[in-house]
Order: sequence, then structure tokens, then C-alpha cells
Amino acid sequence: MRTIFMGTPEFAVPTLEALAEHTSLQLVITQPDRRQGRGKKLMFSPVKNRALELGINVIGPEVVKGKRFADKIGTYRPDLIVTAAFGRILGQSLLETPRYGCLNVHASLLPLYRGAAPINWAIINGEQETGVSIMRTVRDLDAGDVYTVKRIPILKQTAGELTTELAQLGAHALLETLQNIDSIIPVPQNHAKATFAPIMSKHDGRMNWRQSADVLERQVRGMHPWPGTYALWNGEPVKIHSVCPVDALIPDGTVPGTVVAQTLAGVDVACGGRDTLCRIRSLQMPGKKRLDASQFYAGLKFPTGSRFE
Repeated sequence: MRTIFMGTPEFAVPTLEALAEHTSLQLVITQPDRRQGRGKKLMFSPVKNRALELGINVIGPEVVKGKRFADKIGTYRPDLIVTAAFGRILGQSLLETPRYGCLNVHASLLPLYRGAAPINWAIINGEQETGVSIMRTVRDLDAGDVYTVKRIPILKQTAGELTTELAQLGAHALLETLQNIDSIIPVPQNHAKATFAPIMSKHDGRMNWRQSADVLERQVRGMHPWPGTYALWNGEPVKIHSVCPVDALIPDGTVPGTVVAQTLAGVDVACGGRDTLCRIRSLQMPGKKRLDASQFYAGLKFPTGSRFE
């Protein structure tokens, strides 16, 4: 099968590798190179880096819609185009170019969590399981018929850890779909049950101490490594890398965000509800390195009764 792959971040790399090994991969399309960091260094996407290592032709066009672009892709005579976290909506002309159309590897149990950040929001919202869906790509966002679904439980993974698991699962699910593509009857999604997972921003990472400790713990896991969570201490943003709920009876009148205790295990902070505290186990002060609880206990003190904003 002659294929073309479209993807950008690390999540898409296992799918790229699977196509390179098991199909005749003609071309890889990724987002254009971007300047990043303080030095504004030109950076390749993870997909471009891997495609170059594999010796596969890769392009990063600014425009992927319109008949002109579809005609250019048509010269490769693809049987199938596969996308995974590409980051753009494809035009109808391109969708109609391959013989088998276009398939997308999406990291959710569709129709749940359509959109850019399904892994993050599944963790944050306390879902018990997630997975990957292999769907036909259509012009509407993640709304195409579904060929294959694979499920895994959500335990205590961070978004980064779960992304790694789902990336591998997605590649296996795609290969299974390709092996049976002539016999699988895709299932239409129930659009009435669709939920959405909008792209995240740094603003989403601010901790609201009025939330319960369980909610805060899921927020930290669901936003690690991006966009990360933070709390304000004396007006400065402190990055919060790891927290856990701790059973405790919080005195009446304790304001959420108040430091109740600091030990070698972490900083215990009052939050929503009277029967749990939120224990900060790893944090990072502005301009400093990440510290675990025992490290910041030795030199960084959070006095009892002081408050995170």
C-alpha cells in the first residue's frame, strides 16, 4: 500500500515508524519549522526529525488546503493518507485524493474528547479509561466513522506518560486496521454524545485551592509536562510538579491555600473540603531547579499559616 503520513508531535512518531516499516511510505508532511526558545532557534518537529533519520522525504507546507495542494499530493499516487496529531483541518480535495481516503489516529474513545487535548482533559476530568480510535478523516473535527477502538485504564499516569502509552497503542491499532481495511465496516459516531477537548494554555495551569485535593491532583497530572501547573507565592509563580491528597481534619475557618504543615514528605496546603489536604511533593521556584520534598525542606521554608494565593 502506498501511503502518505501527516503528523507533528512525539505522539505521531510511532505511527510514522509503523507506516515506514509496513507500507510503501511515499511522503511525510508536518508543520513548518518554527523558531523557539530564548534564542529563537529554528526547530524541527519530532516527526520531521524521525522522518529524516529514516531517509523519507518530508515537507512542511504552510498551506494544506485547496486543489493545487491536493493535485501535488496526487502525483505520489497514494492509496491512503494517515494523520496523527497533525494540527490542521484538511480540505475536501485532499480527503478525496487517496483510493482509501484518509485515516486519523485519535487519542480518545470517540465521540468523547474530540479536539486538540484529549489526553489532558480525560485525566483532568477523572475518566477511568481512555484509548485510541482509528477514524475516517472528514472535514468536521474528529467526526468521521470509526474503524478500530483500543482501550486502556487511566491509573496515576501524567499526561506525558499516558501520551507515550497511547502513541504505541495507536500505531498497533492502525496496523490492525490496515490489515483488515477491506473487511472492516466503520461505525458512525453518535454525535449527540460528543464532548470536546480544547487546546490548553498556560492560564489553565493555575491552581485554584478552593478545589478538592483529588481535583488538584488530576490537574497536576493532566497538565504535565504541558502547560504545567503553578501557584502564586508572594506574587511569584511556583511550578507545581507533583501533589497528592492527604486525609486530615482541617479546622473551621482555614482559608484554602493556607500552609498547614511542612515536613520531609511535602508541604500540606488547605483546599476545598474539610477532610483532605493537598500535599505538594515536588515544586520549582522561579529561575530555580525542580526540587522534591526532602530537598526543599532542607532550605526552602513555607511557614505554617502562610498562604499560596
